[in-house]
Amino acid sequence: MRSINKDSPKKIAEVIEASATQFSAQCYELYEIPPLGSLVRTGDIYGVVAGAETTSLEPGRKPIARGKDEASEEAVYESSPQLAKLLRSELTAAVVGFKNGDKVVQYLPPQPARIHGFVYLCQPDEIRDFSRSFGFLNTLIDADLPVPDEEVVAATLRQMSQAHGDSRTFLVAAGKELAALLSNDYLRLKNILGRLTPA
Repeated sequence: MRSINKDSPKKIAEVIEASATQFSAQCYELYEIPPLGSLVRTGDIYGVVAGAETTSLEPGRKPIARGKDEASEEAVYESSPQLAKLLRSELTAAVVGFKNGDKVVQYLPPQPARIHGFVYLCQPDEIRDFSRSFGFLNTLIDADLPVPDEEVVAATLRQMSQAHGDSRTFLVAAGKELAALLSNDYLRLKNILGRLTPA
């Protein structure tokens, strides 16, 4: 799969696991995980951040408390600099589309993301281009996500609305699309719409 943008933004993570519907990526910097609902890209595949965690690099080994005698959380890392090498921050992204030539399509790509593929946080112009239509919403609503789908859908729309000049108009249009998709599930629709107001 080809790279989309010759002026790619800074890479933030690297794919370590991938399937047809989602990918996991380890962030290069500890705790520098994009917000829930952020649009990210690896190669020509788009994903929405649908989960995140910071864990020990060694499976089954939990971190231990170290801050009893420290004045701040930063001091814990200063007095134990090895911690940054023993922990990892990871994101899980739900695949919501891909670039096919110059066209953005909002359904699953023919192949999963590549292991060790670089992950980039999409910039406002790329977000606007992707979110010109709402075909991705159906994919998100039906996805098996690590976080409740109502939270992910609402967070995604809030994040995307920030890239549009008139965020309210964008959210109203998204709400109408959701109303059509969830016409038989009023409670779920209400839960998502209630979370669309930016914090």
